[in-house]
Amino acid sequence: MRIALLGPIAWRTPPRHYGPWEQVTSLLAEGLVAQGVEVTLFASLDSQTSATLDGVCPSGYAEDPSLDGRVWEALHVARAFDRSAEFDLVHNHLDWLPLALSAFCTVPLVTTIHGFSDPKILPAYQAARSAYVSISDADRVPELDYVATVHHGIDLAALPFSPAGGEDLVVLGRIHPDKGTAEAIEIARRAGRRLVVCGIIQDAEYFRDRVEPHIDGDQVIYLGSVEPEQRAAVLGSAHALLHPIAFAEPFGLSVVESMACGTPVIAYPRGSMPEVIDEGVTGYLVEGVDAAVAAVKRASALDRAACRRVAERRFSAARMVTDYRAVYAEILRRRQ
Repeated sequence: MRIALLGPIAWRTPPRHYGPWEQVTSLLAEGLVAQGVEVTLFASLDSQTSATLDGVCPSGYAEDPSLDGRVWEALHVARAFDRSAEFDLVHNHLDWLPLALSAFCTVPLVTTIHGFSDPKILPAYQAARSAYVSISDADRVPELDYVATVHHGIDLAALPFSPAGGEDLVVLGRIHPDKGTAEAIEIARRAGRRLVVCGIIQDAEYFRDRVEPHIDGDQVIYLGSVEPEQRAAVLGSAHALLHPIAFAEPFGLSVVESMACGTPVIAYPRGSMPEVIDEGVTGYLVEGVDAAVAAVKRASALDRAACRRVAERRFSAARMVTDYRAVYAEILRRRQ
């Protein structure tokens, strides 16, 4: 089987710090190659992979202000589709643009929808010649047919189990109203615990007005966008991860990464959270600040080893690779 993975190019694959789509694409590429699948990864040319690397963009455009992402994404898709006849299947992880150009892909196309960046892009999905995979059942829309739901997998070896944990609370993700960073600060303050904030600043005004005034280096610490090694250390040394989201979370990689370290999650029950979190085992689903503060107190009763076991069973990269191989087999069966 010859698979082309059409990866995103906002960041390097795998990302140096932030880049969830790139991270998932990288883990899939490495897992497929390890199982003997012939894989070509279309990504930025500074990417690191055991697959065959191809592409046109010299580096992630989010990391280089001289690169116009619109131009390089168009060139990137054109390069992959120009070579599409060399593969049995093209697996798209690049949002809507490849769908608008799907007529130029000469083999079956499957698209993993990593959450809709905007509802207005739905017409590109409806008009495209592609099979679709959702990353959670919660993230599906009635206008599309799906071949499967495949939950993301994570690199368990890079997220070692931490049996002891710690006293701090953590919020990890892009700093934006959707992610509830300011709410996490309030939850930690009322729970009497220090909060460690990790993530890129996606909404500068929100950061300036709602987050930065509370960062004192003592009760609220901001570490920026943490690298993978630091990410594991921060999550593993925490009492709980706070995820007080204000939007329908498509999946939530930081949530399952926290579970892998043994750290339970306290989240608002929006989007995929009821699907991803096992209530009372890997964390608590709560509504509002008051309930979250109460859950912080209860989190110490949860078995950190059980959190790790659930992550190993449900969210390993190996499980994700197996699921995608089943998707590929089904799509090729339909074609025949």
